[in-house]
Amino acid sequence: MSGEVLINLTPMETRVAVVENGVLQEAFIERSRRRGIVGNIYKGKVVRVLPGMQAAFVDIGLDRAAFIHAHEVMPANTPSDEQVSIGHLLHEGQALVVQVTKDPIGSKGARLTTHLSVPSRFLVYMPDSPHNGVSQRIEDEAERERLRQLTEQCQSEQELEISGGFIIRTAAEGVGHEELYADMHFLLRLWRKVGERKVTASAPSVIYDDLPLFIRTLRDVMRDEIEKVRIDSRENYLKLIEFASEFMPGTETRIEYYPGERPIFDLYSVEDEIQKALGRKVQLKSGGYLVIDPTEAMTTIDVNTGGYVGHRNLEETIFKTNLEAATAIARQLRLRNLGGIIIIDFIDMEDPEHQRQVLRVLEKSLERDHAKTKCTGVTELGLVQLTRKRTRESLEQTLCEPCPTCSGRGTLKTPETVCYEIFREILREERAYSPETYMVLASQAVVDRLLDEESTAVADLETFIDKTIRFQVEAHYSQEQYDIVLM
Repeated sequence: MSGEVLINLTPMETRVAVVENGVLQEAFIERSRRRGIVGNIYKGKVVRVLPGMQAAFVDIGLDRAAFIHAHEVMPANTPSDEQVSIGHLLHEGQALVVQVTKDPIGSKGARLTTHLSVPSRFLVYMPDSPHNGVSQRIEDEAERERLRQLTEQCQSEQELEISGGFIIRTAAEGVGHEELYADMHFLLRLWRKVGERKVTASAPSVIYDDLPLFIRTLRDVMRDEIEKVRIDSRENYLKLIEFASEFMPGTETRIEYYPGERPIFDLYSVEDEIQKALGRKVQLKSGGYLVIDPTEAMTTIDVNTGGYVGHRNLEETIFKTNLEAATAIARQLRLRNLGGIIIIDFIDMEDPEHQRQVLRVLEKSLERDHAKTKCTGVTELGLVQLTRKRTRESLEQTLCEPCPTCSGRGTLKTPETVCYEIFREILREERAYSPETYMVLASQAVVDRLLDEESTAVADLETFIDKTIRFQVEAHYSQEQYDIVLM
């Protein structure tokens, strides 16, 4: 499977697309005004302690105070069943060094932890944890053991003091002593600088700022299947080459400056795919389709056969559609960056073997996801439940805002409904004030309805209240908006 990373940079925005076999798999967008802060370390100040919630709010210098739970403050080696009151751990005004684990999303502030870690290409350094671990994605037990021993050897050879442990990342599979030693040395030097800033910095302030998106992508996404990294900024291309030479030797040859006049995202129709990812409906090649509805609490995905009628029988048609949908759903979760609880309503299958195969395809497709996912299987109602870790805003939250006309509801009241609301409001005003006449200001569609289909009702209302009702179109009013002027 061949892949490419496309990086589009402007002074205001950085956009990264991961493309495999010509198909967009993931998109990352970061704007200068709203740069992601996951991984950043701050020296903050506790502004409020909430004993009832076992949590506290911490000012780290953002618009909204960030949130930290008691278990993120307790020492890393504390038994999971041990409970300590947040009031014994924190007090208002206390300076606290914290790391962001989740960006501010919507009305919610950033999520924090005191269990700090700093990542590099092959390792993650955890200064408060004495143990070493290996990524679960490295499945070969012999390779896992080799990496554990290699990490311990590198630790014993380091000149700088080591107070914690390391997690060996998936990218470390197959690497040798030299690469791992250099990575570890870099992390220890970095942590020494962080330690110095922890002492001297005032609260609130940034102690450690993670790499910009285009370099972070190279560090986290680069793997053997990625044949090219194309970037359309000459200045930042040189920065990528410099970073790769120092920390990822051997990958420089795969980094390419793209000087073309045609926008880099147009090479693989990335712009079109991003636009499609903002819609509810996802068309499948077979003729079936998905309907994706994100809500505050969860995301629901409905699978439909659509125009796909199959060649054999209904059960076979349903099975083929569900198989295709399982692969498409995993891609859409990555592309849209949907997180939290996800409920999938596959088309009902009578054959238990078909159910198992669809679930296997879904789980296999989810293995490629960088975010942590967990599939809990099929419920009694035939729904598939899974969770996906949410660390940053979804694609829709990054690019869109709620519709000002419907306030994000997705539907509008019909002109008929608004007309009857106007009639009821006029009756209320008549009882309260009894003016000489009424002027109704409303949208074109509502006024047209009042003067046409509802003209008899308007005449009856004028007779009932013995007053004249006049109408005026306000072009800038939405369909639901109206005002009644008493004259």
